[in-house]
Order: sequence, then structure tokens, then C-alpha cells
Amino acid sequence: MAFWLYKSEPFKWSWQMQKDAGERGTEWTGVRNYLARNNMRAMQIGDKGFFYHSNEGLEIVGITEVCALSHPDSTAEGDARWDCVDIRAVRDVPRPVTLKEIKDNPKLSNMALVTSMRLSVQPVTEDEWIEVCRMAGFDNPPR
Repeated sequence: MAFWLYKSEPFKWSWQMQKDAGERGTEWTGVRNYLARNNMRAMQIGDKGFFYHSNEGLEIVGITEVCALSHPDSTAEGDARWDCVDIRAVRDVPRPVTLKEIKDNPKLSNMALVTSMRLSVQPVTEDEWIEVCRMAGFDNPPR
């Protein structure tokens, strides 16, 4: 299993909207960056991810799960370069973890959220996953 982080501006697609999509989940559309697209192409069913509110809040607010493998992005208007996965909400984090807290934690100094701020779909290492889950108040990190 791999771990990921999905960034979204809450006024466009919020954690609440993701939760409202239900068990079926929703396409993670609109990604127009090759590295982020390639990250989605590497994803497997069941991979977990953090849902991060960018621009407003600047915090990890939930846990997601990949529920459909990479497929053509329905918003790409026939442009075959762009793919997406489907994700569903798994659960809220007990306590949101802010970007400031992540940047202040030496264990997370190499996390993509710190080093590649603009990338909208990012890999998360297992150690980073465990540390952020600890910061969020999980006794046992979701897997």
C-alpha cells in the first residue's frame, strides 16, 4: 500500500463535499501537472491519502481511499494526456494538522507538502503517514 496527499481549495471542493459523495466516491479531476498525473497512475485500490485544504485552512482534515484506478479525466475534453483516480472519504482526522505544524516538525522536513508546495497530488512516505496520523490524534493510523 502507498500513501498520498490530495490538495483542494475548500471553496472549489471541500472535505465536506468529499464526504457527501459517499461510499461511491468521486473522480479527482482537473489535475494538469504531469508529475501529479503520474502519481495518480501509480495508485492502487485501497491506497490511503490525506485530504488537505489549501489556500483556506492550510490543514489536513481527512483520510481518503482510492476506489477506482487511473482512468481518463472526464473534465479533460478529450485530451488523452490527463487521467484521474476516484477517491472516497474514509474518516475525519480527530484533530486537523496545520501546515505550520508540519513545517515545524523535523521528522517531516522532507515531506512533499514542505518541499513541493505546489504539487496537488503528492506521495507520502510510510514514516510521514505515521507521524502525521500521530499528530492528528490517531492511536492506530488508518491503513
